[in-house]
Amino acid sequence: MVGMDMDSQLPESWEEARARRERERERETDRNELMQPHLQRPTRIVAIGGGTGLPMVLRGLAKRSAPKPGDPGVDITAVVAMSDDGGSSGRLRRLHGALPPGDIRNCLVALAGGRSALKEVFQFRFGGARGLAGHAVGNLLIAALAELKGDFMEAVRMSGELLGARGTVLPSTLASVQLVAQMHDDTEVVGERNICRAQGRVRKVTLSPRSPPPVEGLLEAIYTADLVAIGPGSLYSSLLPNLLVDGVAQALKETRALKVMVANLMTQPGETDGMSCLDHVQAVREHVGPVLDAVLVNGTLPAPDAMRRYGRRGSFPVDVDTRELIAAGVVPVRADLLKDGSRIRHDSRKVAACLLKMARSGL
Repeated sequence: MVGMDMDSQLPESWEEARARRERERERETDRNELMQPHLQRPTRIVAIGGGTGLPMVLRGLAKRSAPKPGDPGVDITAVVAMSDDGGSSGRLRRLHGALPPGDIRNCLVALAGGRSALKEVFQFRFGGARGLAGHAVGNLLIAALAELKGDFMEAVRMSGELLGARGTVLPSTLASVQLVAQMHDDTEVVGERNICRAQGRVRKVTLSPRSPPPVEGLLEAIYTADLVAIGPGSLYSSLLPNLLVDGVAQALKETRALKVMVANLMTQPGETDGMSCLDHVQAVREHVGPVLDAVLVNGTLPAPDAMRRYGRRGSFPVDVDTRELIAAGVVPVRADLLKDGSRIRHDSRKVAACLLKMARSGL
């Protein structure tokens, strides 16, 4: 017979063709989900930090987390530094070998539902000078659950359920780590609380043990995020310790997420004296490499009387030179981020609105 090659591959069957088309549709769905996250699924934001800065970001994002018509909401993951060794957390570490629960507690409370009656209980601190004095109830509860269940992450999860937390809180590592600082005079200071008390400027920080393993789910959250927000907060004691956990810097370099530093409003006495916004960016780069795409900076000057009051304490506005930032390969995004009032603070709603706009537009 003419026109047929018996050795040629037969055309695919109807079933094979249907399976191939189904696989193509699945791949196209996955591709569209990544390209248009704000249209088809919640916007995924990972917020990294500690101290008071991270809860501020989380409060604003939590208010936008619930889906609405035309807005699928926000999927929030908070990543918290675990090197705190002061206050209630430090006492629990030293006396009971517990992981520090304080920053975890503050983040869970920030994500709690608006009507959660337990928020006030979690944040209550005992008075007095002995025994429970200075301990926050939430710290004791998290530590007790961790000992009862034998699992710190289960304690965090259960505490989040009790509070109705609208997001996930992850410690950056479950290793018992200490922060170690090399100062500009070549002295070494061990322990976060000692670093805060030390005189002089920090040159570099490391974790001991070095490169502790990340908590399960942390790297996956970074890889699948639409935006990773770093800060605001204490540069050396709240932000960098998270980035020094094994695999985190590499994940930040490889993820398709937009990586944004939320710039501090004011310098921190004894830690970032005289440092500009570019200096903060360069410090991150010197520790972990080029992991930042953009920096969100405040574009509104605080009231003069407030700046004078802060200046008497040795705290001054962080200088922002947009041309220097652009030359350094980081895109500056300027907006009004100030909260009303006599204190110089970020407004959580304004910060959240900016981050969401950046996440959904690509910048």
